[in-house]
Parts: sequence; C-alpha cells; structure tokens
Amino acid sequence: MDISGNTIFIPGATSGIGLALALALRDRGNTVIVGGRRTELLDEIAAAHPDLDTVSIDTTDPASIATAAETVLARHPDLNVLVAMAGVMRVEDWRSPETFLASAEEVVTTNVLGPIRLIGAFVEHLTKRPDATIVTVSSGLGFVPLRVTPSYNASKAAIHMLSESIRLQLAETGVRVVELVPPAVRTGLLPGQETSEFAMPLDEFVAEVVSLLETRPDATEIQVERVKFLRHAEARGDYDQVVATLNAADPHAAT
Repeated sequence: MDISGNTIFIPGATSGIGLALALALRDRGNTVIVGGRRTELLDEIAAAHPDLDTVSIDTTDPASIATAAETVLARHPDLNVLVAMAGVMRVEDWRSPETFLASAEEVVTTNVLGPIRLIGAFVEHLTKRPDATIVTVSSGLGFVPLRVTPSYNASKAAIHMLSESIRLQLAETGVRVVELVPPAVRTGLLPGQETSEFAMPLDEFVAEVVSLLETRPDATEIQVERVKFLRHAEARGDYDQVVATLNAADPHAAT
C-alpha cells in the first residue's frame, strides 16, 4: 500500500499498537479514523488529536459493526484502507473446562468473527475504490504456539489462512490484502506485557512497520525482524526447538 494519501479506518485503536499505528500513519499524510468501544478513550483521543476522527464500534457485535461502517462511509466516502486491528488475548488452562470455555469463545468472537464481520461490512465499498487495502493482524503465535494461550494462537493462525484465502479471491479486484504479523510488543494485551523485557518496544515496532510499508509497497506480509524467529521456524526446520525456546521463556515472549 502507499504510505500516504489514504483514508484509513482502524477499529480497535484506542490503545496499544492500534493507536500508535494510527498516529504514525496520520503523521505520514493520511486521514485516519480510530474506532473503539470505550467511549471515554475515544473522547480523550479526539481531545488530544483533533485531526483524528473517532467512531464508536464494538467488534464483537454485528449490529455495532454495521452502524459504524455506515457512519464511517458517510463521513469518509473516499475510505480506501481498513485495518482490522481489534483483538484480545487470554491465558487459559484447558485441563479445566469451566475455566477456559468462556475465554475461548470471547477470543474467537473478537479475533476471528470480528475481522470477518469488519471485512464483510467494507469489502463491497473497497472493491469500488481504484486502490484499496485490507490489513489483517495475525501474530507470531499463529505459527508457533505459546502454551498458555491456546485460543489466541488458534485465532491468529485462522487470520493468517483467512488472509491468504481472501487475497486469492480479491486478486482480480483493486483490493490488496496485507497481513501484519507482530511479535510480542510492549502493550497491555496481557498483564505485565507493557514492561516485559521479552517484548519489543512499541515505538520501535511501529517505526519498523511504517518503514516496511514504505519500502515494500507490494508486500503481502509485514514482518519485523523480531517476529521472523517464529514466523519461519517450520521453513527453517527448527520448529521443535523454537517451540521449546518460546515456552521456556517469559510468558510474554510473543503475541
């Protein structure tokens, strides 16, 4: 995707990677709309960054997605980039069904159904734009599992294959599909992750992502250097060693 001159909607951008990416893309000359379900955070963002538009959206609720899409397209009919950023991560113990079922359902609803519904709400509009992009967000853990987060790992593997598949279907349209593959980043995704030495500083991650978007405009995956240890483990032939290393390390070693 071109790094400037776009109109970009990023649901799930009231904090963490989403907000940092929204600000970085705004600084590169894009019109950016931030979405989130916590209205108090949207109000704070609007006050601190009046050049960002904000839209209330709960990506676990199909009706909220439909309403938000209608609002975004009414305000920004030139929208040409959707970044399906919203996601949650939960530590689960699958030896105790009463402790993991509700968590697993929440993760799948947010991380898999959320992006599917978002893409469904915008894809018809995007196919009518001359140059459009859908950005999905998977994870290094979609390629190598972290023992304590089974549903999250599975959800991100699903997003990877979804991205691969819809890219094939949209190949004859003007819509590109770009998969962002983060490593662990210092955000509040899990308790303690914001200060974890195993996680990549947020500003460094976003700066590298923006640089990759600029220097590799035709890339189908955006992989910072820190995620390649996980992303290419199977291809390198050291998958078992990478699984062991990851799971012997800090629980925030990758997200």
